[in-house]
Amino acid sequence: MPKIDIAAVTERIGVGYPEPFAALSAHRSRRRLGDAGGLTEFGVNLTRLPAGESSSQRHWHSHEDEFVYVLEGELVLVEDDGETTLRAGDAAAFPKGTGNGHHMINRSQQDAIYLEIGSRHPGDVTTCSDVDMMSTNADGRFLHKDGTPYV
Repeated sequence: MPKIDIAAVTERIGVGYPEPFAALSAHRSRRRLGDAGGLTEFGVNLTRLPAGESSSQRHWHSHEDEFVYVLEGELVLVEDDGETTLRAGDAAAFPKGTGNGHHMINRSQQDAIYLEIGSRHPGDVTTCSDVDMMSTNADGRFLHKDGTPYV
């Protein structure tokens, strides 16, 4: 496998959420390293989270395991049971189907950089814990929890 030129991987800014949910993570950036390397069974994202922003809405996955490894900076992991500080060298794992909503907030004064790794299960449904929103890997659309689409 050839070396991935990380600087050449497209940087995607924001999260793609419908309004009013997009502002929470409007400047988060990701480089899809797994895609760049031709991976199909799991994804790897190099993510930069600016100071004051959240990684996503607090969420959990029905069929997809998720793993985060912090490379630089400091993040606050928010889950159902409370908050935990993650610093460079720390990792967190989120098993599928737990219903334990999670996200990270950068409360520091500098960017945080971390790897996100997920299993890309085609039947996965991501459910947001605190807002009326969910999405599916099957089509990527954002829906209300009753299944009606955001327009």
